[in-house]
Amino acid sequence: MNRGRAILSSVLVALGALAYGASPIDIIPELLTGPLGLVDDLAIWVGAGFAIWKLMSGSKAGPGTASPAAGSPGTGQPAAEQHVAEQPRWEQKAPE
Repeated sequence: MNRGRAILSSVLVALGALAYGASPIDIIPELLTGPLGLVDDLAIWVGAGFAIWKLMSGSKAGPGTASPAAGSPGTGQPAAEQHVAEQPRWEQKAPE
């Protein structure tokens, strides 16, 4: 995903989370459950923050997506290639 698309996606995620927080329609309504009803809003905002962070960092969510540290022995990649793998995808250059 290029940088412009990541920014657009991040803005849309943020707007969706804000719209859900401001909406009177909730999964757990505050009117019936009091302060407990804010839990679903908090979960949406935390999830949106995580999604925006992942979009802007250029990495995929989920287990096993961490790249090996640069200079780690036994990775089979030169340190220069490992450094490229740690950059966001829109900043990576094609291998020569």
